[in-house]
Amino acid sequence: MDSPEAASANPQVAGTLSRILTPIRGRLCVAAGLAAVGGMLTLVPLAAIAHIGARVLGAGAQLSSEVWWVVGLSALSLFAGMALIFIAELLAHLADNRLTHHLRRAITQRLSRVPLGWFSSRASGEVKRAMQDDINTLHSLTAHFYTTAGRAGGAVLVSMVYLLAMDWRLALVSLVPFAGYFLFLSRAMRASGASMQEFVSGMARIDNAVVEFVNGIPVVKAFGASGKAHGAYRSAIDTFATTFIDFTRPLVASMANANAMIAPVTVLGVVLAAGTLFVSLGWIAPVDVLPFVLVAPGLSAPLLLLHYITHDLNNATGAAQRVQGLLDTPTLTQSAVQLPSGNAICFEQVGYAYERDHAVLRDINFTLQPGTTTAIVGLSGAGKSTLARLLLRFFDPSSGRITLGGADLRHIDTPLLYQRIGFVLQEVRLINASVRDNIALGRPSATAQQIEDAARAANIHERILRLARGYDSMIGEDAQLSGGEQQRLSIARAVLLDPPVLVLDEATAAADADNEVAIQEALSRFAQGRTLLVIAHRLDTVMHADQILVIHDGTLHEQGRHADLLAHGGLYAQLWQLGDYARSESQAVQPC
Repeated sequence: MDSPEAASANPQVAGTLSRILTPIRGRLCVAAGLAAVGGMLTLVPLAAIAHIGARVLGAGAQLSSEVWWVVGLSALSLFAGMALIFIAELLAHLADNRLTHHLRRAITQRLSRVPLGWFSSRASGEVKRAMQDDINTLHSLTAHFYTTAGRAGGAVLVSMVYLLAMDWRLALVSLVPFAGYFLFLSRAMRASGASMQEFVSGMARIDNAVVEFVNGIPVVKAFGASGKAHGAYRSAIDTFATTFIDFTRPLVASMANANAMIAPVTVLGVVLAAGTLFVSLGWIAPVDVLPFVLVAPGLSAPLLLLHYITHDLNNATGAAQRVQGLLDTPTLTQSAVQLPSGNAICFEQVGYAYERDHAVLRDINFTLQPGTTTAIVGLSGAGKSTLARLLLRFFDPSSGRITLGGADLRHIDTPLLYQRIGFVLQEVRLINASVRDNIALGRPSATAQQIEDAARAANIHERILRLARGYDSMIGEDAQLSGGEQQRLSIARAVLLDPPVLVLDEATAAADADNEVAIQEALSRFAQGRTLLVIAHRLDTVMHADQILVIHDGTLHEQGRHADLLAHGGLYAQLWQLGDYARSESQAVQPC
């Protein structure tokens, strides 16, 4: 967020606001113009009062007919001005509604095309703030700022023209307090501008700390670490308190002086003092001071209003930058669309780096033949999950390519890709909808029978029937599912989609013993006849895989079948011995 001076002086900030407001800029300009004219018309009665006062004081009761004409015209101007202001406000609110609808749809469409891995690197509070809070903040800019600025600006402009027309010398003296006001105001803005970015960052840290604290409450209560859980939130609050003091301290004295300069009583005192002097010098008649007494103090209110709405402008500027940041989020590239001619998957010299100097994977080459099972094993942090997420296009390789049926994943239409490749990951994501809609997420046209068949295959049908409303129960409301049950629901979703390729990333890691058995049985049935890529930490669950890939330090260290890798005596054999799997080898089940 920037000060008004910074906002106007920074072309990038001004450009961001301009881009955000492009769909409604014309309507806002019309609304501001109507509000300005309306504001001017509502001030006509003040000039009429001054005119009537001057006439009555100079001519007595002989001008009664003229007085009524002036009263009638001023009343007409007042009502016309109010009508124009109403129309301007209505137009601005309609424009705001259109912009809000446009931005929310544009952001939703944009986020639907960004790499899925983008979400894992963003705090949920950050995304929520931009999509919800920041768009709401823009309401004060689009629905109120332009009309308020037009109304206040029109009032100031017509008042100054009127006073200069009455007597330019007294008008200049009457405006001296306003010059002092802008001097103190600019000093206050410069003083606080240095702390503005810290102020915004502090608010963002509080948002993220609140989200993290709420999400971690179950774990905190289970392990009795409430003091530590409050630590991040308390630290964010304390830091923000210090930042807020640094932000407000330079504002207090300067803003107090600025407001005192244009208080109506101050302006009125200057007008009366200068008017008395001018009358004594014979420059003006006493009755000529009346317009200045009526109009000059009235300049204070619109000028203060213009200052107050700059706060909305500053907030909206920061909000616009964050919203535009979401709209500018890089999406998955997709050039010439290709159709895969089969389900064979090839990793060709694939490399990936989160940052320029942090390579996670290097020169990975292997093939997943249709109908085979491939297991990826290795030490924690070796890059196993990253490899699987590259296949799912959570992000694209930094080098090399991945093909499905001979087509580069970057050239396959995203909906088609996820029809061919299904996945069941450790982190289950369910939407705020019914159980039925969650299962049918990838296939909305599925019938009720198909959805129930998928749930039976995932060993979750009986549990769903025990819910309050069965398949119509809402997740998070009357459908409270355990982690293992949520995992089985995600398996039902994959079963319904029926993809020829399935990626399993330690699907039973967070399940209890009963759920693990149910999940393993469901996956074993579902995996038959499909191409499987399994990320495993327990080697005994994948010992019968058609090929085992051992990832170490971001490279494909070893590759082969279980027996061959044991005979080789390399890293896989060491991991097998460390896991003490030998005694259970004869009891090991087929991989799921």
